[in-house]
Amino acid sequence: MNRSLIAVVLAASSIAVLTGIVAAKDETARPALPTGSVSRAEGLAAWKRIEAVVTHPRCANCHVDAKAIPIWTPAGETKPRVHGMNIHGGASRIGTEAIPCSTCHMTSTQANEPAPAPPRAGIDWQLAPVAFIWFGKSGAEICAQMKDPKRNGGRDAAGLVDHLRHDASLNGFIPRGWAPGAGRSTPPGTFEDHVKDMAMWGAAGQPCPN
Repeated sequence: MNRSLIAVVLAASSIAVLTGIVAAKDETARPALPTGSVSRAEGLAAWKRIEAVVTHPRCANCHVDAKAIPIWTPAGETKPRVHGMNIHGGASRIGTEAIPCSTCHMTSTQANEPAPAPPRAGIDWQLAPVAFIWFGKSGAEICAQMKDPKRNGGRDAAGLVDHLRHDASLNGFIPRGWAPGAGRSTPPGTFEDHVKDMAMWGAAGQPCPN
């Protein structure tokens, strides 16, 4: 077999592999559960697990109000405190008005190192949009916010699941909540558990606790 033919075969094989990967990603992005296929009781149970994740410091500390002051829960501690060194995100939510988040929190797909090394992610570090406040909110309040397209980035139930998958494809903040680096606490369950619970909650009609 000459070199030209070998190159063609290798190129075709590569395209086939890449196409398979893309197809697999597209498949996982599709809603797994049709609306109405999960009972309200099961949906509320799924929400309680979701609530335990989104109210965990690893997730809630960057979902702060318009003051844009990130909250910090040091490794080995459970009580949150205002981020040290007078850090704040400003109107930009990325800290450009003072000290950018990226000064310490690098954009990298490498695994997070043990504390006290600053966690990093595959996307630029920033606070969540101010409309997505979680810190200090009750589970019922967060539930109402998360299901409201006006306060969740214009997403329906399937869109919320797609958001999780998209962030994971970028090695973003959400999956890294379960891999923050040794010595740091993590939300309950796994990232995949969280995705499944979000799908169940959506299929149940996104019920919220009273």
